[in-house]
Formats: sequence, C-alpha cells, structure tokens
Amino acid sequence: MIKDFYIDIAKEEHLKYVDEILDTIAEAAKIRGTGIAKRSPGYIIQKINEGKAIIALDNGKFAGFCYIESWGHNKFVANSGLIVSDAYRGKGLAKAIKSRAFQLSRVRFPDAKLFGLTTGLAVMKINSELGYKPVTFSELTDDEMFWKGCQSCVNYDILVRTNRRHCLCTGMLYDPDKSNKDSEEDKSLKVYSRWLKFKQSVFLKVKKKDANKNSFLKRLHVKLIS
Repeated sequence: MIKDFYIDIAKEEHLKYVDEILDTIAEAAKIRGTGIAKRSPGYIIQKINEGKAIIALDNGKFAGFCYIESWGHNKFVANSGLIVSDAYRGKGLAKAIKSRAFQLSRVRFPDAKLFGLTTGLAVMKINSELGYKPVTFSELTDDEMFWKGCQSCVNYDILVRTNRRHCLCTGMLYDPDKSNKDSEEDKSLKVYSRWLKFKQSVFLKVKKKDANKNSFLKRLHVKLIS
C-alpha cells in the first residue's frame, strides 16, 4: 500500500497543504489529550521552503507530514510534527514518513544526534527500529529555544514543576557514534513503555488534583466575597 504514496521532501508546490497540515496537527492534539505543541502557518511554510519537511500524498490528497529542526548549533536534530490523516492510519504510513525524515536528517546533519519527545508507544516503536534509545531529558539538547517551544503544550506546567527533568513525553536519542543496535533494545523499549504509562498516570492524577484544588479555592473565594 505504501508504494502507491508519494513520500518525499515537500516543495513549493506543496504549500497549498499548509492549512490541512495544521488542522491535522490540531486534531491529533485533541485525540491524544496528552499535548502537542502548536505550530504556526509561517513556521510550516518556512520548513517546506528550507527543504526540511516530508509530505505524504495519495494521488494528490494529503496523507501525512513531518519536518526536521536543528538545535544547539546543529549538534542535535529533531524530527517533529509527525502526523497522519485519519483516513490513512494503520497502513504503516507514519513509519514510512519517519524513515524518510530520518534519512533526510542524516544527509543534512550527518554528525548530529537525532532526538525526539513523544507520548505515543507507536512512535517509540518506530524510533526504536531506527536506532533511537530512550534517554533522560538531560541527554537532549539544552537549547532554550527548543524547550521554549513546549510552552504551547497543555502539559507544560509538568515540565516546569519538575525543573525540566520529567514530563508526559519520553525522550529518545539516536547517536551516530553509538548506532549499533544490541540485544537489549527490545527489553529497553518494554521497560520504557511501562514507565511511560506509569508516569502519565502519576502526572495526570497530580494535574487533576491541582485542578480540583484550584476549582475549590475559586468557589471558596466567591463564597467569602458574596
């Protein structure tokens, strides 16, 4: 099925899909409920014009998208904004788009470490197959501009509260100097998938508890002044 798709570097002719790309990202954020940082039309246009985006089309119909970003003076590269339109999910398209973005990243930034933040086990599996390994946030870029991009995520307060050590996302890293896969990879992924579920449960409970507390305090304040 994948062979029938156009999956390659987005060009100027694909700028007409920008609104649909943004709508798909927004819809994915609602479905996941765990937060996806917002992107502006100008930013997506910039990535396409720079030749740093991958688009998937089915006979001219938008199917999926991803782009690459460089951080810390090109020492780190992230494949971001991976999305697949609802009609094309479950066909292996996300893996194909991610693989093409990975190839582009290795060509454009051969010496960079590739990293990503994800809340999805499916993306973790794709990353793992490409050679990424789960890591702590301290092993990712310290570029403040990257972390500033998390501010539009609904879970940014968790990142702040933990002094940028934890969030609902899991950090994954591909180091070209340590790219040989070993037998512990599958075991590591299973361990981190369990950790991902656990921390999502913990942080979301804390967040809900804080929200309930704030709601109670607001009601109390209204009662006192009425």
